[in-house]
Amino acid sequence: MDNKTKKIVINGLMIALVCLATMTIQIPIPGTQGYVNVGDSVIFISSILFGPFTGMIAGGVGSALADILSGYSHWALFTLIIKGLEGYIVGVTILKRHTMINMVSSTLLGSIVMVIGYFLAGILLNGGVLVSAGSIPANIVQGITSIVIAVPITCSLRKTSYVKRLNAQH
Repeated sequence: MDNKTKKIVINGLMIALVCLATMTIQIPIPGTQGYVNVGDSVIFISSILFGPFTGMIAGGVGSALADILSGYSHWALFTLIIKGLEGYIVGVTILKRHTMINMVSSTLLGSIVMVIGYFLAGILLNGGVLVSAGSIPANIVQGITSIVIAVPITCSLRKTSYVKRLNAQH
């Protein structure tokens, strides 16, 4: 399989995994028309293992697809941008520095981008700062939970010969 084909396959696989992880566990946030999920953990894994472009594509497309398939299509465009940016930022900030502290700090930065992004999107969709602010605690929990899930899984996956053969970034 040539390099271009590998990238397409990896991107498609990570889009599907983000969508699946996002749709598997959904906890609605009352009053915000949104939900908490663990899809960010797969975005973080994608970004750290395969770089900012894969993280951006998997995060944006996979999460937006999950919104559409789950009946939250009104969030899909915002999600495409927010989660794509989240994945890109994690991938860029972790490049060539795969220490535990860098993984935690880059995913924390990505989570902050997600929380701020959904707060701003919520103002537009929900019509007010107070309603949108109600989603901040749940989004913080989502980000922290995803970090706790993603970092140890990523550390384990980076050591596998399969990921190394896929030219994973490490």
